[in-house]
Amino acid sequence: MALLVAEATALLNKLFLCLLVCLCLLSSFQASSKNFNPYRYPFIKPASSFSSSSSSSFSSRNGENGYDYIIVGGGTAGCPLAATLSQKFSVLLLERGGVPFNNVNVSYLSNFHLTLADTSPTSASQYFSSTDGVLNSRARVLGGGSSINAGFYTRANARFIKRVGWDHKLVNESYQWVEKQIVHRPDLAPWQKALKDSLLDAGVSPFNGFTYDHLYGTKVGGTIFDRFGRRHTSAELLASADPEKTAVFIYATVQKIIFDTSGKQPRAVGVLFKDENGNQHEAYVSDNPKSEVILSTGALGTPQMLMLSGVGPKAELEKFRIPVVLDNEFVGTAMADNPMNAIFVPSNISVNQSLIQTVGITKLGVYIESSSGYSQSRDSIHCHHGIMSAEIGQLSTIPPKQRTPEAVQAYIRRKRELPHETFKGGFILEKIAKPLSIGKLTLVNTNVDDNPSVSFNYFSHPLDLKRCVAGIRMAAKLVQSQHFLNYTKCNKQTVESILNASIKANVNLIPKHTNDTKSLEQFCRDTVITIWHYHGGCHVGKVVSPDHAVLGINRLRVVDGSTFNESPGTNPQGTVLMMGRYMGVKILRERLGKTAGV
Repeated sequence: MALLVAEATALLNKLFLCLLVCLCLLSSFQASSKNFNPYRYPFIKPASSFSSSSSSSFSSRNGENGYDYIIVGGGTAGCPLAATLSQKFSVLLLERGGVPFNNVNVSYLSNFHLTLADTSPTSASQYFSSTDGVLNSRARVLGGGSSINAGFYTRANARFIKRVGWDHKLVNESYQWVEKQIVHRPDLAPWQKALKDSLLDAGVSPFNGFTYDHLYGTKVGGTIFDRFGRRHTSAELLASADPEKTAVFIYATVQKIIFDTSGKQPRAVGVLFKDENGNQHEAYVSDNPKSEVILSTGALGTPQMLMLSGVGPKAELEKFRIPVVLDNEFVGTAMADNPMNAIFVPSNISVNQSLIQTVGITKLGVYIESSSGYSQSRDSIHCHHGIMSAEIGQLSTIPPKQRTPEAVQAYIRRKRELPHETFKGGFILEKIAKPLSIGKLTLVNTNVDDNPSVSFNYFSHPLDLKRCVAGIRMAAKLVQSQHFLNYTKCNKQTVESILNASIKANVNLIPKHTNDTKSLEQFCRDTVITIWHYHGGCHVGKVVSPDHAVLGINRLRVVDGSTFNESPGTNPQGTVLMMGRYMGVKILRERLGKTAGV
């Protein structure tokens, strides 16, 4: 009997401990999920609920006919911009996608690849391919790129801030405003530690520890993924908005800007957009000369939107019978993307997923980063991951020279039978810091839902190619380092075998050549991919003024990466987030002076 009592007591103790653990996990989950409560954002509504009467009633609280600001694009910059401007003025934010909060593929780090793999019309990620043959993605969700990217957070280099002429004090305050709300310190993954130690052995020093700052050497940066693997996007910054002055409509696809051309200079007065049911709506800014339409639709979306609205090269507009509002030959020009090449790191053990945490900021003009554990999910193994994926290349029966879009799709269908355990390892990524090669964006048609045509002309400038070669040599050296060999349980390989494996694991639509493993220049050209850091198309001094007002047009401004002539820091996300806050504060201070209170 005593034995039975003892066993029962032990069982009850175990049950109690299990219950306690479950309660702790539940509490942790609730803590990590509290920022995703939709009731924090009562002003977010589907576009079909918009009406001219609701617009008027909204505006009447401010005694004006129309919104003070209409922001097109609820992305990485658009959300902090809207939250800031709403502190004093009425703001209408229009986003063509849905919300990230209830989308598990967006919200969880483990599902990172699934959003990129989803090519359906409602995906948070809209697939496109540049004319160069490089597969790419653009965001289609509230939060923009911060909802679909790898989450790495870092500040811009000081030279960038000085060159663009931004106020250093306000820049720091704006970074901090973002960081307090959605940025976290990562738990360094073993793969990322191996990269850190390998970089230091290769001379990429000193080790700067964990820091947001852009410093030469090796560092660990921030992340918008918390310790539970939950993503925190720029959409959460809308929690700082004044709900009485903010209206956010999702599935609201802006088709063009509405202009008044009766005066000496065109002025933006509103926008035309369609809702999720295809119904058309018009929204207008107030009659106050300080009210504005602000484009925040990214490096592809903003030049496309300007041209669809009649602002751009006259010949391009006339080709599509778009009435010319302003002839500006520079809209869509000087497009750039940071070319990246990936070196495959094989492993004899299963490797946990890690996205970018460690970065080497070299004096070679390249950044070195790494990701691991692609396709470890039983769901993601069936997907086409776009930029680089071992599941398409590592076991592919398609010779690189024979890869066509049709052949790649056929392989994707076949690989569903491949065993999950087959896919191990990761990639060393080398990215050109400031590419000198530039391209151009043009319209394909007048349908805003369709991607424009964009060329980046990767490696057309010889210095970009020279820096790539230096980066590939360093990446191969890292793969051969004892730190990675100890971790992956692999034998040291020759550079040629490393390059050959990397060619097979590479996914783009560029024909491969037989001398890829002999000529590093050819390897760079043939295996170039993207890391989604494209920018340009609306440069300061050519399309917009230093305060980002569109030249030649009143009451129209651009706040996004289309104004950049380089990608700031090792990753632009932090600076684009900061930019939204920074420009919002600048606008408030210019309009209200000391009474702005920000």
